Amino acid sequence: FLALMCLILAVGNAIWEYDKGYYFQVYLPWAEGVNSPSYSGFLVFWSYVIILNTVVTISLYVRYVVEIIRLGNSFYIDWDRKMYYPLNDTPAQARTTTLNEELGQIKYIFSDKTGTLTQNIMCFNKCSINGKSYGDVYDMSGQRIEINEVSAQQSVNCYTMSLILYLFSLRNKAEATLLFFPCMSGNLVYQAQSPDEGALVTAARNFGFVFRARTPETITVVEMGETKVYKLLAILDFNNVRKRMSVIVRSPEGDLTLYCKGADTILYELLHSSCDSLKEETTEHLNEFAGEALRTLVVAYKNLDEDYFQDWIRRHHEASTALEGREEKLSELYEEIEKDLMLLGATAIEDKLQDGVPQTIETLAKANIKIWVLTGDKQGKGATALGVSLLSHWVSHNFLLLNGRLSSVLISFPLQPLCQATSCCQSDLNTPFAPSSQAYALEGNLEVELVRTACMCKVVICCRVTPLQKAQVVELVKKYKKAVTLAIGDGANDVSMIKTAHIGVGISGQEGMQAVLSSDFSFAQFRYLQRLLLVHGRWSYIRMCKFLKYFFYKNFAFTLVHFWYGFFSGFSAQTVYDEWFITLYNLVYTSLPVLGMSLFDQDVDDRWSMLFPQLYVPGQQNLYFNKMVFVKCMLQGIYSSLILFFIPYGAMYNTVRSDGKAIADYQSFALMAQTCLLIVVSVQIGLDTSYWTVVNQFFIWGSLSVYFAITFTMYSDGMYLIFTASFPFVGTARNTLSQPNVWLAIFLSITLCVLPVVGFRFLKAQLKPTPSDKV
Repeated sequence: FLALMCLILAVGNAIWEYDKGYYFQVYLPWAEGVNSPSYSGFLVFWSYVIILNTVVTISLYVRYVVEIIRLGNSFYIDWDRKMYYPLNDTPAQARTTTLNEELGQIKYIFSDKTGTLTQNIMCFNKCSINGKSYGDVYDMSGQRIEINEVSAQQSVNCYTMSLILYLFSLRNKAEATLLFFPCMSGNLVYQAQSPDEGALVTAARNFGFVFRARTPETITVVEMGETKVYKLLAILDFNNVRKRMSVIVRSPEGDLTLYCKGADTILYELLHSSCDSLKEETTEHLNEFAGEALRTLVVAYKNLDEDYFQDWIRRHHEASTALEGREEKLSELYEEIEKDLMLLGATAIEDKLQDGVPQTIETLAKANIKIWVLTGDKQGKGATALGVSLLSHWVSHNFLLLNGRLSSVLISFPLQPLCQATSCCQSDLNTPFAPSSQAYALEGNLEVELVRTACMCKVVICCRVTPLQKAQVVELVKKYKKAVTLAIGDGANDVSMIKTAHIGVGISGQEGMQAVLSSDFSFAQFRYLQRLLLVHGRWSYIRMCKFLKYFFYKNFAFTLVHFWYGFFSGFSAQTVYDEWFITLYNLVYTSLPVLGMSLFDQDVDDRWSMLFPQLYVPGQQNLYFNKMVFVKCMLQGIYSSLILFFIPYGAMYNTVRSDGKAIADYQSFALMAQTCLLIVVSVQIGLDTSYWTVVNQFFIWGSLSVYFAITFTMYSDGMYLIFTASFPFVGTARNTLSQPNVWLAIFLSITLCVLPVVGFRFLKAQLKPTPSDKV
C-alpha cells in the first residue's frame, strides 16, 4: 500500500515536471544532479517513502507502547486479590508479558487431573486382597466413616490378616522414597516424594505396622509392637515407560522377596498364569474403585531363589556401572526379574476435588472452551470428576458411550479403530470398542481421526497417558485445529504439555515447582483459571484490539493528508504539517490517551464477565481484530483524511481575515489541518473508550492542552527570534486561531469525521448487537 501511494505520487511528479515544471525553472529549479522529469520522479518516490512511512505502524515506538500495555495487564494479574490463595500465601503470577491477549482467545484447555483438578492430598480408602474388596467402615449407627487411626482400630477385627500383610508389603516399596519426622506430640509425620506413597504408609501405620527408621541398606519397622529390621537389597526405579516400581528385600527370617506396584495394564502382563482367575476378580474391583474417582494401583510379589538373585545382583551392578548403554542394560535386567509375579491385590486412594472445580469447568464450557483432561489414572466412570460435573454418562473400561442427541459427549481414549468411532458419533447407540494403546491412536493416519472425533465433544478424557503422549495430544490439536491452546498442570510430568501449548499455566501445589517454573502464568487453585481467562484474558484481548484499531486509524488519517496534498503541490514531497507537529504527533499528542484506554478500558466489569461467560466467544473467533476490521479502519482513515484535507483547504481558499488581510497561506492551512486532525483523533479515542476514569480524562484533555500550549509557544515571536531557522511559523497560531470562520471549519471537519462513526455504531447496536451490547 505504501509503495503504491509513493509510485502514484512519483509518476505524478514526473508528469507534472514534464508538463508544468519547465515553466517554473526560474524560481523552482531542479535540484543539483536532476536533469530529467523521470529522474525527478525517482527521487520524489523515495522522498514520499520517508514522508508516508507512518502509514505502516511497525516501529520501535509502537513496540514500546505495546510492551507497556502488556506489562500493565500483567501487573493486574499479579495484583488480583481474587486470585490470591491465603492458605499457602500464594498470589497469581504472570511470568511473561507477551501472551496476555492470547488468554482471551483460548479454544482448548488441556488439564492434568491429580493436583490440578484435585487437592493432591491422598487418603487410603479401599483395597482388594485375594479377590475380596475391603474398605467400607461403618459406625454403630450404620453410617460410613473415614478410615483413620481410631476407625482402623475399630475395624481391624473385620479385616483378615492378609490385609495387614498386604499393607506391610506395599509400605516396603513406598519406603524407598520416604522420610519420617517425629512430632512434639509423639506422632510420626511422613514426607514422601509421592502423595500416594505417603497415604499408603500412613494407612499401614494406622493398622499397626509402623515405619520407624531407614538407612541406605535397612528398613526398621514396628509390627504390632515388635521391632523388625529388613534389608533393602535393590530398588527398580519407576519411569514413564515402565509405569511400575519394584524393591527387593530380605526379611529377618532370610526370605528374598520382590514387591512390585504399578498400573494394572502393565502389571497384568507380568503375572503368572496361575493368577488369571484372581486377576478377573481384581479387575472388577478396580473398575468399581475407578468408578468412585479413586486412584488405583496393583501390587504383586515374587519369591526369589538365592542363587539366581546373587547372579542377578552381580549383573545389575555391572550394568549400573557401565559407561555405555546403561539405561538399556538396566531395563533388560528389570524386565528379566519382573516376570511370573503373583498378584496380591490393588489399592484405591481418594484424592478429592479442589473447591470450585465443577463450577469452573461448567463456566468455561459455557464460554465455548473445549476441555481435555490428560491423566495417567485408570479409565473409569470417575476417572475424573470433570465428567461427573458436566455429564450424566459414564464410560467403563471396554466401552465408548456416545449419544448424538446431547451437546456434550464423554470420550475415553484410546480407541481402536478411531474411524469406527467417528462413524457412530451421529447415532444414539452405545457402541463397544476394544481398547488399545494411546500411542497407537497417535500414530499414522489415525491422527486426523483422533482429532476429528475428539473435537466433536466438549469434554475429552485421555487415560493412562505418559508425559510424552500429553505433549503429542496438544501438538495434534495445534496442528490440525489452528486454535489457541492452554495447558495446565502441577507436576514435572506436565512440563512437556505446558511447553507444547501456546500458553502454559502452572499450579503451585504438592508436587514441587517444576510446572510453575516452566509456565507462563501460575496460581494455586484451578478455579482461578476462569478469572484468568474470562476477566484478564478477555480484557487484555479487547484492549489490544482497540489499541491496534485506533493506531491504524489515526496513522491513516495523519498520513493520507500528505497524499492528497501532493496533487495540489506539484507532487513535490512537501509536507502538510509543521515539522515539529510531525515529530510530536505520535510521541506526545496521541500517545497517552491510547495508553490510558489500553490500560484501563473495560466493556463490562469483572462481575459481569464471570456471570456471562458467552462474552468470551468473540475473542475465540477473533472478531475484534481481523482483516475485515483492518479494512474498515483503513477506509475510515481514508475518509477522515479526505475531510481533514479538503475542508481546511476549502475554508482557506481565497479567505481573508475580518480586518481584510489574507490568511490563505501554507502556514495557516497547515495549522488548521493539524488542529482538525488532533481534535478528531481525540474525539475518536473518546468514542472508543467504554470505561472512563480520571486518568483517561486527564490524558485526553491534557494532550489537547499540551498541543495548544506547545503550538502557541513555538509560533511565538520570542521563539522565532531565538531559533529563527527552527520555528518559521511565527505568529501563525494567534493570527489563524483567532478567526471564527477557522473554528467553524474545524467544527465542520470534526462533525463530518465523527458523525458517520456514531451513526454506524448506533445502528449496529440496534440491528446487530454484540454480546457486550446485550449485557
